[in-house]
Amino acid sequence: MSDELPAGDGPAIRVRGLRNTFGEQVVHENLDLDVRRGEIIGVVGGSGTGKSVLMRAILGLREPQGGSIEVLGVDALSDRARAHGIIERNTGVLFQNGALFSSLTVAENVSVPLKEHYPELPEDMVHDLAMLKIRMAGLGEDAGAKLPSQLSGGMRKRAGIARALALDPALLFLDEPTAGLDPIGAAAFDELIRTLQRALGLTVFLITHDLDTLYAICDRVAVLADKRVLVNAPLAEVERFDHPWVQEYFHGPRGRAAQAALAKEA
Repeated sequence: MSDELPAGDGPAIRVRGLRNTFGEQVVHENLDLDVRRGEIIGVVGGSGTGKSVLMRAILGLREPQGGSIEVLGVDALSDRARAHGIIERNTGVLFQNGALFSSLTVAENVSVPLKEHYPELPEDMVHDLAMLKIRMAGLGEDAGAKLPSQLSGGMRKRAGIARALALDPALLFLDEPTAGLDPIGAAAFDELIRTLQRALGLTVFLITHDLDTLYAICDRVAVLADKRVLVNAPLAEVERFDHPWVQEYFHGPRGRAAQAALAKEA
């Protein structure tokens, strides 16, 4: 296997027949999913449906008990060590809690993946690249010298995005990116994601419970239930899907409020 990404225009992510278990508990069984290049896909599902488990399997952070996974044309499950290295260099991840190193400044946090993957880069170049990513994430240059504890929740999320973008990834994974943000902050973060996706040509895999985010920026939505992906389609099609959880989620009070807000903006 080459250390470079294979050429091709197939799906950014292709999952077939995935099985994930924890002891006797089966989380996923015969799960299929395609994520198209250049789209923002929202992944939703009730508690226990394994949204984060799916993301971790795709990233190579856990080994599934069956099935196949391709990421950017790379077979993620054969020659796992090399595949993981290639995928890691071409993906950025924002975990739900930000996962910033508390003892490092924002600039130092953003520099970590650069130093890990490109140790030959001069220190001043690493710093300049880190500051560029910090500005791209919508933070002022003064944020680079601050510790995570000195930032607001929204700023910490943006610092996490800056670090996720450090290696110029083709794929961006976001786990509940607007959790804990007020509505104004969440809307601003949604706009940041959409702006970055368009400017950089990113493919975005976004786990969320936030209906406003789904309606504001997602091109398609994949619904996890019954141990698999029930439907993966544009929102208008997902809303019509005949399944109790889907109907309750999208047509309950909060779903109607999100739809009304979108209609008002249009």
